[in-house]
Amino acid sequence: MRVVERLNGTRIVAMPAAINTATWPKGALAFRLAPDEVLVTTTVAASVVDDAHAIVERETGFSAAWVDNAEAMDFLERECDWELPRERPAFAQGMVAGLPLKLWFEQDRVLMVVASPYAADLAERLR
Repeated sequence: MRVVERLNGTRIVAMPAAINTATWPKGALAFRLAPDEVLVTTTVAASVVDDAHAIVERETGFSAAWVDNAEAMDFLERECDWELPRERPAFAQGMVAGLPLKLWFEQDRVLMVVASPYAADLAERLR
């Protein structure tokens, strides 16, 4: 069974312009969940966004697994009812196999992110 591990990151709610101009740490992925919200795959300081009223909190409520592109696309073509992004890199989110997933597409792999209570369900569906 594939291991779906806890994702230790940062959730930021801020003015969209502040998120647009933020500089993320090298190697971090920043997933825009909404115009005023971003999930960053590492710990970041509040000073990364230029918004005095920003909410910047540690986020441990998600789990994730990297899946090689061939396996991920086989799974997604069977289980996803919506059109996947064609260009890479790309971020998308929606229901897949009955689970609310956030997907980060790279050329050779896909990061599948799910709320931690569904981590075992994702691992089971990826078998």
